[in-house]
Amino acid sequence: MSASNGTWDSERPLGVAVLGMGNVGTEVVRILRDHADDLRARVGAPLVLRGVAVRDVSKDRGIPAELLTTDAEALVARDDVDLVVEVVGGINPARGLILSALNAGKSVVSANKALLADYTGELAAAAEANRADLYFEAAVAGAIPVVRPLIQSLSGDRVNKVIGIVNGTTNFILSAMDETGADYGDTLAEATRLGYAEADPTADVEGFDAAAKAAILASLAFHTRVTAADVYREGISKITSEDLETASALGATVKLLAICERVPAGPGEPTAAEGGKERVSVRVYPALIPRKHPLASVNGAFNAVVVEAENAGRLMFYGQGAGGAPTASAVLGDLVMAARNKFYGGRAPGESVYAELPIAPIGDTLARYHVNLQVADRPGVLAAVAGEFAQHGVSISTVRQQGHGEGARLVVVTHEATESALADTVAALAEMDSVTHVTSVLRLEGTEE
Repeated sequence: MSASNGTWDSERPLGVAVLGMGNVGTEVVRILRDHADDLRARVGAPLVLRGVAVRDVSKDRGIPAELLTTDAEALVARDDVDLVVEVVGGINPARGLILSALNAGKSVVSANKALLADYTGELAAAAEANRADLYFEAAVAGAIPVVRPLIQSLSGDRVNKVIGIVNGTTNFILSAMDETGADYGDTLAEATRLGYAEADPTADVEGFDAAAKAAILASLAFHTRVTAADVYREGISKITSEDLETASALGATVKLLAICERVPAGPGEPTAAEGGKERVSVRVYPALIPRKHPLASVNGAFNAVVVEAENAGRLMFYGQGAGGAPTASAVLGDLVMAARNKFYGGRAPGESVYAELPIAPIGDTLARYHVNLQVADRPGVLAAVAGEFAQHGVSISTVRQQGHGEGARLVVVTHEATESALADTVAALAEMDSVTHVTSVLRLEGTEE
C-alpha cells in the first residue's frame, strides 16, 4: 500500500489485458506502449500490458510473441490482470469474457455497442456487485466524448432530446450522393473501395449500428433502460439521387439520424402534470434537415451529436466517429479513468434507470413528412390526392407538381402528423387509380412549422 493514497502502491503496476487486435486493438496496444510514461504520470502507477487475445498468434503484430494468446478466458483470469479492454465486438464471446472479468472484480473498458445496447443492465449489475467499473465511451461515436457528458456533466440537468449522426459509413454515402448526384449503388461501391464500408455493409446501411448507439444514448439521457429492440429503424438503401435533388430544392439535405427524445404520455393516459409519465421515443431513419441546421454540414465519415438540455441548452459534439486511432483515444480515456479509480479507490458512476419511462410506439410519433408521388397528369388528381390526406387527418403545408404526362410527380410536404396517420394515408394513396407510385416518404427534422 502507498502511504500517499492508502489504496495502491505507486510502484505496483496495474496489469492490462486487451481482447482483440483489429484496427482499434492495435492502436490501443500502440498507445499503451508508446506513451507508458505519460500514462503512468496520469494514473499514479504504471500500466503494464499483460497480454493480447487474438485468433491467430502466428501473425506478426509488432509486439513480442509472448504477449499474444488465443486463450482469452485464461488471460482475463490471470491474477496480474487488473483491467480488461474489450475490442472484439459482437455478442459472444465478448459477453462472457466481460462478465468473467467483472465478477472477478476487474474493471472493463468496452467499445462494443451491439453488446451494450442489449446487455448493459446485466453487465452493470455485475460491475456493481463486485465493485468494479464498466466504461464504454468508445461504444458511441468513436473519439467524440458524448457518453461521459451525459453520465456526469449533465447529471444535474434534464436532457430533453439527443439527435445525431452516429454512423460514418452512411454519412459518407449520403454526403457523396448530395455532392455528386451519384446514385446509392455507385456511392456504396466507392465507400467500399475506400474502406468506409464493410464487404457486408448491412449493419451500417440498414441502420442496425446506429440503432444500437441510439439505445445507449437514450438509456443514458433519460435514465431508462432502452435496448436496440426498442428503437424504430430504417436504413438508407432506398434513398435515391432523386430524393437528394428534391431535398436540395427545399433547401435541405438527407442524413441518417438517431433521434432520442422525451414525448408526452400516450392518448388517454394522464399527463405529466396529472401524475402520469412521459414516454421515450427512440428512432433511426433517413430524414431531410434544413441546410442551416448544425447537422447538415456534418459530411464525409464524421459524426456529430446534439444534446438539448433544459438548463444547459443546446450542446453539439463533433468529430471522428470511427477509425482505429480515434476510437482508441476514447478507449484510453476510459482506461485511465478506470485505472485511477483502482489507484485511488474510487468508483465509476453506475447504471441509472430510476425513471423507467415507457417507450412510445413509432405510430404515436409526430413528424413532418415529404411525400413524393408519381401521378397521372389529368384534371382533378391534385384535389383527389389532397382529399386523401385530409381524410386521414394529415394537413398539407405545400404541394409542387414536377413534369408532365407519364412522368408527372407531386411533392407534398405536410404539417406535423402521427406516423400512424401518415402510414394510413400512404396506403390509401397507393390504392388510387390516379397515383402510379408512391416514390418515397421522408421525415423532415429540425424544421419550424
